[in-house]
Amino acid sequence: MTTTTSPVSPVCAACETPGARWSAPLGMPLCAACTTAATGTPDRDPVRLGDILPVTAATLRASIPAPRPPRSGSLMTCRFCGAQARWHRTVHGRWVAMEPGTRPVAGVPRGERWYVAGDGTAVQLRGAVPSGVCRVSHFSVCAARPAR
Repeated sequence: MTTTTSPVSPVCAACETPGARWSAPLGMPLCAACTTAATGTPDRDPVRLGDILPVTAATLRASIPAPRPPRSGSLMTCRFCGAQARWHRTVHGRWVAMEPGTRPVAGVPRGERWYVAGDGTAVQLRGAVPSGVCRVSHFSVCAARPAR
């Protein structure tokens, strides 16, 4: 005598109700009630949290405004002494705050002499005529800046 066993219907992974159907996107059996619980429609599987978290995180990162770099020539106030200087981008892409006005090259040590080009780019002077003028970084002359 042969006995045949009827296939056992799977149990819902969410509520353990028998008669669940396999949900391929979720990789688990779900009953009709659990399938429609999150979506409201029977023809759509619920969305896994792991599928929407990366998209949500990317959306949140994109909505946070990034700090803007200063514009060349924009005014800044020193947090140590309160003096004002102007930001200028260097040829290497960094930013330096320049003191207003020019100074005689003879009174400024080498390595601290700057020239601001017509487009606002700050260029460090390697050599200069002793009778020439140059600009000075505020960071070099700030009296209230802590010792390095």
